[in-house]
Amino acid sequence: MKTLTDQELASLAGDYFAPTGLYQYTKTLPFLGTLKCNTATLTAGQYTELIVEYTVGASGLADGAWIKGTFKFYSDWALFQTTDPKADNYVSADYVAGPLVPGQTPATVQGLSVRFDQKGHERPFQKAIIIDVVDGYINPGDKIIVRLGDRRWGARGTRVQTFVEDAFLLRWYIDPVGTSRFAPIKPDIAIPIVAGPPAKVRITTPRVIRPGLPVPVRLHTEDEWGNVTSDQNGLSALVLIKHHGEPIWRSELAFPSQGWTFATTAAELPGTGEYIVTVSVLGHHGDVIDSSEPVSVDEALPIPRPLFADLHVHSDDTVGTNSTTYNFSYAADIAGLDIVGYTANDFNITAERWAATLAIIRQFNRDRLGQVLIFPGTEWCGNSAAGGDHNVVFLGDDGEESEPEFPLDRNGNVARSFEWNEHGPADLVPGAWPLDEVYATYAHAPEKHLLIPHVGGRRCNLAWHHPQLERLLEIGSAWGLFEWLLRDAVSRGWKLGVCANSDEHRGRCGGGVPGTAVFGVRGGLTGVIAESVDRKHIAEALRARRTFATTGDHRLVGLVSARDGSVLQGDDVVVKVGEDLALDYRFYGSAGFSSVEAWDASGLIFQRDCQRGAETEQEPKKKILRVRWGGARLYDRYREAVWQGAILVDGTVITKARPFGGVPDNPADQVRQASETQVVFDTRTSGDFDGVDIFLDDDQALVSVTITGHIGGYVKVGHALQGNPHTPQPRFSLFGETGELGKAGGKTIDIAGGVDLFVSAELVQDVPLPTRVQGRFELKANAHDSGHHRAVYFVGREYSGGKVITSPIFVEYGSSGLQIAS
Repeated sequence: MKTLTDQELASLAGDYFAPTGLYQYTKTLPFLGTLKCNTATLTAGQYTELIVEYTVGASGLADGAWIKGTFKFYSDWALFQTTDPKADNYVSADYVAGPLVPGQTPATVQGLSVRFDQKGHERPFQKAIIIDVVDGYINPGDKIIVRLGDRRWGARGTRVQTFVEDAFLLRWYIDPVGTSRFAPIKPDIAIPIVAGPPAKVRITTPRVIRPGLPVPVRLHTEDEWGNVTSDQNGLSALVLIKHHGEPIWRSELAFPSQGWTFATTAAELPGTGEYIVTVSVLGHHGDVIDSSEPVSVDEALPIPRPLFADLHVHSDDTVGTNSTTYNFSYAADIAGLDIVGYTANDFNITAERWAATLAIIRQFNRDRLGQVLIFPGTEWCGNSAAGGDHNVVFLGDDGEESEPEFPLDRNGNVARSFEWNEHGPADLVPGAWPLDEVYATYAHAPEKHLLIPHVGGRRCNLAWHHPQLERLLEIGSAWGLFEWLLRDAVSRGWKLGVCANSDEHRGRCGGGVPGTAVFGVRGGLTGVIAESVDRKHIAEALRARRTFATTGDHRLVGLVSARDGSVLQGDDVVVKVGEDLALDYRFYGSAGFSSVEAWDASGLIFQRDCQRGAETEQEPKKKILRVRWGGARLYDRYREAVWQGAILVDGTVITKARPFGGVPDNPADQVRQASETQVVFDTRTSGDFDGVDIFLDDDQALVSVTITGHIGGYVKVGHALQGNPHTPQPRFSLFGETGELGKAGGKTIDIAGGVDLFVSAELVQDVPLPTRVQGRFELKANAHDSGHHRAVYFVGREYSGGKVITSPIFVEYGSSGLQIAS
C-alpha cells in the first residue's frame, strides 16, 4: 500500500487512536532497517573494533526476534567469543532507544542475548553472530549497537581475516517476528581488506634449468601474513646472481607505484653449476628486505625446465575470494605459474557464471599463449560415503566448439553432484551421484579428462578408483599435507601419480600462505615434466603421471628415472624376474635436505640421511637440540591440531631459539624462550610439522630434555575460549636423555588418535644441509616377484618442513625386461 496522507487515513479508516505522527515516521523507514559501519577499509590481520549500528526499520522487532551478522565460512577472521569482555574477539550488543512521538509506548525489551555460531547460517555465509531479542519488543527507529572486538574493557579488539579481499561482506539477516525465517538487510556491509606494509620479499625461479636458456626471475613483496603488497611508491630491488660466492649477474628493478608490488627479469647464466639468486628490496625509508634462492643449471634434465602447476584454484564464482580474472592474474604475475586448473564447486556454480568463466579462460589463454595455460574444471562435491571430493579437469581444446560436459553431459544428463546455492533451487535433487555416475559421465573420453581425488572438506574415499580417469592423487593443499593418502593408494595397488595444489579459497593460488583456521598450511604445487607450455604436451604429461608434488614455500624439484632416462616417474616398466632395477634420483631444494627416501607398499625401503652425511663431510660443529611436533587431529575437515607446550633442558642453558616449520609463516603461532632453560610454544599443524632449534651454551653438559604440553583442535562448535581437547590423548610428555637424543633420529613419541601425530627431539650439529642431492638406489629383485608389481616413489625432506614427493615408478615383474608398458 502507498503511504497515505492524514486526510486519506481519516477518509478510509475513520476515527481511531494512534501515536501522533508515528504512521508517517514509520513509512519513511526501510521495512527491514538500515546498517552503518564505523570503518571503510581494513588491513589484513590487524586488530580493530568494528562497530555496526543497526537502526530498526518499520517492521519493529517482536519479542523473540533474531538478528544475524554473517560472513563466509572460509574467512579466517578470529573466532568470536561472548564470555570474557577483557579478552580479544569479544562481541557485545547494546540496545539504544530512539525518541518517542506523542502517545507512543516505549519498547519493552529487557535485554539482548549474543552468541557466535560457526554454522549459524547457510553456506557460504555460515559464520554468524546471533542476537536474540529477549522479553519484549523493539520500536521502529530504535538502534542496536554491535561491537565486534569490544575494546571498552581493555582487549585489543578482534583480529581481522589475514588475507586481502576486494570486498569483505558482512551480510545481516533479520527475523522481525520470531518465525526463524530470515530476510537479508540490504545492502551488505562491504569492506575492502588490503595488505599491510612490505615485510618480506619472495623470489620465484624454475629452480633448475638446462644450460643455454634464460632463467626467469620473478619477485614480489609481501606483508607479514603473506599477502602481496600494493601501491608501494618508491620501492626498488637489486638482483644479484652469485656463483661460488662471486657476483656474475646484476639487475636493478623498479616496482610499480600502483597495483601489485612485483617485477620480473630473465638472467643469462654461463653454464652448468649451482647459483644463488639474491634480492635486496630498498624501501623509501632506507629499510632493506633480503631473500635468496638457489638455482641449478643441469644438462641432465629430461626437459628444458620443470613446469609448475596449481590444478585446484577457486574464485568468487563459488566459494573463493575475488574475481576469476583476479585469480588468473595472480597466478601468472605473482605466483609465476605455468599451468592453472580453475575449479568451480559443481553444486554451487550457476550455468550463467560457468559460461562466462569459460569465455574468460579462452581469452586468457589467447592473451598469454605460451606463457600460462588454464584448464577449466569442476569439483565434484560428493560426501565421503559416496566417493568424496574429486576434481574434474577438462583437458580438451577450450574452443567454443569443444565445450566441457558441464553442467550437462553430451546426452543431456546432469553432470554435477547436485545444485545448491544461495540463488538456486529450493529442493536438493541429486545429479551425478554417487561417484560411479561421474565415472559413467566421462569414461567415454578419458584422454580429455583428469579426475583428481583429494582431501578437502569431504575427503576422497579410495574404495572407489577408475584407472583411466583417475591418474593423479592430490596429497597436499592448503587444507594440509596428506602423505598417508599416497600410502593408502599404493597399498591398494592403485596406479596413481601425485600432485599438490592450493585448493585456494583466498585469492593466493600457487602456494599461498596458510593464514589461520581450517586452511592450515601453505598450498602445494604440482611439478610437471613436460616439454613446453602447450596443451598437448601438458595434458599428455598429466595423464602419464609424470609429476611431482611439493610444498609451496619454495620450488622444490624431485626427479626419478631408470634405464638411462628412458623410464621416468609415473611410467610403468616391466622387468625380468630376478632382475635388479637401478633408480636414479635428483632432488633440488632450498632450505637443505635432511633425508631422501624411497617407499613402496611395504613402507620405507631406502633412506639417505643427509643430516648425518653433512656432519661427516664438514668440520665438527656445536650441537643443537632440534625439537619437532606435528600431524593432524583427524582425517576430515577440521583436522587442525593445536599444540601448547614447553621444552625444558637440564644441565646447561639456552642461548637462542630459532623456530622453523610452519611457524615463520603464521604470526599467530608462537615459539619463544621463556627463561634460560625453557622454551614454550603455541602453534597449529595440519599434517605438517612445526619445530625449534635450541642453541645450548654447553652442548656437552646437557643431561636431559623434557617436553610436555596439551594438544587440542579447531573449535568447530562451542566457545572459542574453551578450546577443543584432543580426546584420545589430550596431554603429551617426552623425556629424553643425552644418549638417546644423540642417536640418528633422536627420540620420538607417537600420540594416540589423529593422523601421524608425534613429538620428537634430536641432537644434531648446526651444519648447512645440501640443497641438491642425487644418487642411485638399486631396487633388488625378489624370488617371489613373478606376477607381482611394485609402486616405488621417492620423498625428499627438508629439515625445515618442505618436502617433494615423486610419482611412483610402477614396476611389473614378468618374463621379459624389454617392454615399457604405457
